[in-house]
Amino acid sequence: MYGPVLEGRGDFGEWRDAARSALAAGIPPEAIDWRLRDDGAGLLDCAGEPLPVAAAQAARVSVPAAFVALAQAVICHGDRGRFALLYRLLWRLGQDRALLQFKSDADVSQARLLEKSVRRDCHKMTAFVRFKELLLPQGQGGRRRFVAWFEPDHFIVERTASFFQRRFTDMDWLIATPKGSAQWDGNVLQTAREAAVKPDLKDETDDLWRTYYANIFNPARLKIKAMTAEMPKKYWKNLPEAELIPGLVLGAEARVLDMAARQASQPQPFHHRLQAVAAAAREVPPPTPTDGLSSLKRQADQCTRCPLHCRATQTVFGEGPEKADVMIVGEQPGDQEDLAGKPFIGPAGRLFDRALGEAGVDRGRLYVTNAVKHFKYETRGKRRIHQRPDAGEVQQCRWWLNQEIALVQPKLIVAMGATALYALTGGKEKITTLRGRPLPMRDGRTLFVTVHPSYLLRLPDAPAKEAEIRQFEKDIGFIKLFE
Repeated sequence: MYGPVLEGRGDFGEWRDAARSALAAGIPPEAIDWRLRDDGAGLLDCAGEPLPVAAAQAARVSVPAAFVALAQAVICHGDRGRFALLYRLLWRLGQDRALLQFKSDADVSQARLLEKSVRRDCHKMTAFVRFKELLLPQGQGGRRRFVAWFEPDHFIVERTASFFQRRFTDMDWLIATPKGSAQWDGNVLQTAREAAVKPDLKDETDDLWRTYYANIFNPARLKIKAMTAEMPKKYWKNLPEAELIPGLVLGAEARVLDMAARQASQPQPFHHRLQAVAAAAREVPPPTPTDGLSSLKRQADQCTRCPLHCRATQTVFGEGPEKADVMIVGEQPGDQEDLAGKPFIGPAGRLFDRALGEAGVDRGRLYVTNAVKHFKYETRGKRRIHQRPDAGEVQQCRWWLNQEIALVQPKLIVAMGATALYALTGGKEKITTLRGRPLPMRDGRTLFVTVHPSYLLRLPDAPAKEAEIRQFEKDIGFIKLFE
């Protein structure tokens, strides 16, 4: 039996070299006894016969890139069986290169669990490493010096060191752990796999942490299970404020009752904004216009019912005949519509016009509008990127849509997209369940549901996109029955 001896402190290279030689020599997994030098074995102490010289100098073994990434993570785990597990996978990959795709395989599943544990440990290290400044002469260029102590479950220091180098590149620091250390001096990132000795890091800042934590602790939102999941108890011993947690938890119920008994003497600073929103919601709606769409449009131009008017260029009201048999309802104006003040003239509007042309429908005979009259967007560089309006914004704008329906008196209303459907019915059904079939509405009208043209523009697959456009054109053809 072949018995390679490894340091076993997260060095992928040492396992890779031993596994490569064993694989080239044709040694099966059950014939290898992976051992650690900490067990008392020497670096050259191998049970059984040594590998042939040719195997030790074997050519590189080809494996899927996914296995390399998986092995680099698993090798950092503290499980003593990780070396044998990875070699079994390596051996089996020679017979089936798609092995890693079978998540139900016992070896693959175990390796994924070890990988997940290592990644979680890396995440916790980035969250709980806390630097303490050293009261020593500053480093080169006047750089301040810091040190931190952390106790990871696995050998992850080298794997995680680059995160701290990027995040804290402007200071000199040392992170010491029982499973290795990392050091940055502004020029070179150095790591060591040897165990470090815990330094004495107690100082006056510990009291600041305790004061800070005691003041931000909210007993009304205490969820012990969630707290211990995000900040496991094993990390508490290196966090000075953690010693307050048992007492704070014990007194949480009494503090909540005390908070409920006391009344606020003064509203919080943000209350005036909430009160303004509530007052706006209670306002009496504008009177129903008596002289048609032109009057309604003038009123909509001054609309401040929701915050969307603050950033939009203008109100984009509906457009079409005073009386129309068919009303088209979209979601909201886009960038070009917001600038021009007209609905459906951007990329989605051009696709809509194309569908109308294919169906032989005259747009001039339709009343075209949107569920929301102001453009909602976020800025990215110089571009304004569309954002979907929320339920509150749709509800505030529903009054205008209802007035348009009352004045236009359509026989058919076409809802393009989920926002339009919600504005018209208040329901949140999936478009796919209602698409393409007429639905009765109050006052004898008919509702017809289809997708919004912008959805078609976002489809990445060209054949699927073309098929959806053909279906959309077929949906639009339903309008001909009501002209």
